[in-house]
Amino acid sequence: MQFYLDGYAPGDPDIQAPAPDRETGPLPETVDVLIVGTGPAGMLLAAQLSVFPGIRTRIVDRRDGPLQVGQADGVACRTVETFAAFGLSERLVREGYWVNETAFWRPAPDDRGRIARTGRVQDTEDGLSEFPHLIVNQARLLQYLAEFMAKSPTRLAPDYGLDFVTLTVEPEDEHPVVVTLRDAAGAERTVRARYVVGCDGARSRVREAIGAVPQGDFANHAWGVVDMLAVTDFPDIRLKAAIQSAEAGNILLIPREGGYLVRLYVDLGVIDPDNREAFRSITQETVIATAQRVLHPYTLEVKEVAWFAVYQVGQRVTDRFDDIGQDGGDEASRTPRVFIAGDACHTHSAKAGQGMNVSLQDAFNLGWKLAAVLDGRARPELLRTYTVERHAVAQELIDFDKEWSTIMASPPRDAAHPERGGVDPAELQAYFTKSGRYTAGVATRYAPTTCLTADDAHQALATGFAIGMRFHSAPVIRLADARPMQLGHAARADGAWRLYAFADAEGARLDGLMRFLWDGEDSPLRRATPAGADSDSVIDVRAVFQQGHRDLRVEDLPPLLLPRKGRFGLIDYEKAYTPDLATGPDIFDLRGIDRSRGALVVVRPDQFVATVLPLDGHEALAAFFERILLDRR
Repeated sequence: MQFYLDGYAPGDPDIQAPAPDRETGPLPETVDVLIVGTGPAGMLLAAQLSVFPGIRTRIVDRRDGPLQVGQADGVACRTVETFAAFGLSERLVREGYWVNETAFWRPAPDDRGRIARTGRVQDTEDGLSEFPHLIVNQARLLQYLAEFMAKSPTRLAPDYGLDFVTLTVEPEDEHPVVVTLRDAAGAERTVRARYVVGCDGARSRVREAIGAVPQGDFANHAWGVVDMLAVTDFPDIRLKAAIQSAEAGNILLIPREGGYLVRLYVDLGVIDPDNREAFRSITQETVIATAQRVLHPYTLEVKEVAWFAVYQVGQRVTDRFDDIGQDGGDEASRTPRVFIAGDACHTHSAKAGQGMNVSLQDAFNLGWKLAAVLDGRARPELLRTYTVERHAVAQELIDFDKEWSTIMASPPRDAAHPERGGVDPAELQAYFTKSGRYTAGVATRYAPTTCLTADDAHQALATGFAIGMRFHSAPVIRLADARPMQLGHAARADGAWRLYAFADAEGARLDGLMRFLWDGEDSPLRRATPAGADSDSVIDVRAVFQQGHRDLRVEDLPPLLLPRKGRFGLIDYEKAYTPDLATGPDIFDLRGIDRSRGALVVVRPDQFVATVLPLDGHEALAAFFERILLDRR
């Protein structure tokens, strides 16, 4: 963590200097970005935009205050990686329950009225992420983001008690989106915005206002969910467990943070298509009684219920995630002004723990793009890539959820009666293991269908940094202070691109790249960085050398790796790294870097690999950024 760049200030270094023209009072008449909904997607988007002093962002919600009781709770490895960019991962890891292993239970072969453990597997494969899979109350996660926003330059805070009514788009206006809001007393008011993002859930009114339509299957299965404090002799109560009984139904057991709380997802069976609302009359006592039958011969004595819900969810994905119509008319020629994210885009079961995690990645994808356009870094056309990239991800989520939900809701196969069908426990366990990368959130891969993802012509230079996938961190030593750290943790949620230059064997190619970026006429860093701004504010260059940290001298680094920044021109010593041989394999071996030629890995502000290039591929690098970033010299 770096601070004191513009002068010493005592106290909490997470509290950034306030923007001089920040707005913290009542909702103004005009804003740059209006976010509707304070769920995970809305709050992460707001947190990302809150660090830009020149962007006027506000977030509204119809509720009268913050969420108090959790809904979603599974925090995938990829989500923890994302929160590291906000400086929040340590809090999540400290407070959360670590999902280390998953146990599988099914009817005992000798007595199908009892359940018996049939397997136990590691939840996340080794090396998949430096972070674990966690369980953290959603309300706490949202609180972390709210605290981050409160310490940001804009001191952004949600405006509660404002219900979204509708919106219209008037393209000729500087603030073209006219939004009608209603307060708790029923009074209506309008706010004009440059952009609006609907993060207002599965029944999104923003989605309705832009005419986007959810498509897919309606709910056909009901589940009860209970967060409880209980006394039980079930031995795997502190392990995630998939439990199948012969006749009573199925349970997905999720231990919660704190050491005592546990969540049960209880299968309530198929919904009557002629009476879809009947499931709402099911009580928590009924759900608990069902769970007690499933767990036989073990006992479950519930002492307190912290949260209870019964829900039905179909697998649906909205046809588009912005207000650009698909009718080929004039509307299709303009850039988006209204977006949706999270449950407004995709709904599915909670069994794979993907809803909140995918929603957060929607917001992380959109946030840096809005910031780039509003901050003058990129053209508005960049915003078209949001629907293209995230719609494909949502469709993959729905396809996965259909398979996983079907398996979870199926009865266990009875060897004595194979004609009855069902799922073999080995099949359930094998599918869980196979889908581990997906549930960890690291399987997303953006196709080269936009300017943001290149082809794989030079992938062989860095096989472990797959183009289109998230930048997979690895251990390194920071040269200047010999600190062991994760290379990926150098990235912050600040809207900057990252160039990770892995040195060639002789170092000549790396030296040439540093010279080109520093003073080359076509250098994308020189093109994209406005006068007076820090050299790493738009494109942040880092280098990883092959030698050990004691074999290099800081004073021999090129100027680009010792940039002068801030109002005092202080030197940034955190741009150069070497392999960390004490904690495991050399990063060059671990991530398949060509030692002879080296590699340049270009990483987007949302931590996805955009392209891999040769260190001497100067023209290709300049051409890549020319399609995205504006010339601001």
